[in-house]
Amino acid sequence: MEFILASGSPRRKEILERNGIKFRIIKAENDGESDKKDTAGYVMELSENKAREVFEKLPDDFEGVVLGADTVVAKDGKILGKPVDRDDSIAMIKAIAGDKHSVLTGITLIYKKAGKMTVKSGYEETFVYVKAMTDEEISEYADTGEGMDKAGSYAIQGIFGKYIDHYDGDYDNVVGLPYNKLKETLNELSISINDFK
Repeated sequence: MEFILASGSPRRKEILERNGIKFRIIKAENDGESDKKDTAGYVMELSENKAREVFEKLPDDFEGVVLGADTVVAKDGKILGKPVDRDDSIAMIKAIAGDKHSVLTGITLIYKKAGKMTVKSGYEETFVYVKAMTDEEISEYADTGEGMDKAGSYAIQGIFGKYIDHYDGDYDNVVGLPYNKLKETLNELSISINDFK
């Protein structure tokens, strides 16, 4: 059985490697679309789009699991994706500074064995509390470029970590892949994570 990560994210790769998972990467090229209004539904649909895109490229005799994942930051019901430019990055950081926001990651597993395919999706939500920041601190952080390819325009594991007051929930979820949720979702498919170690 094979484990395929449908993502080019270095953070997701690192989380799987840290936990001893043997996998290979086939990057999904686009997120697809979602018209879901609720954030959980939105991230699960995008994660499924990614998993399906990669699954459809695989040979007919493939047996194993394809993992698609999508992470967003949500503040007051509004989704903060990846910033398009420095001004967008500054606006996002201003929106979350001195307040609480949610980080949601949707995961979808497509499992194929003996010609039978099963799709299972789920999500994890973590609440992150950011310290108050001055305009100068926000501008300086935006200038580092660290948050440019990240939802909500920050990396909890990077320079931005010093501005995090605390968080409630799964840290790995904020980084980009809720490992415990992955184990739980595999269990629902009667698969052990240890099968891929």
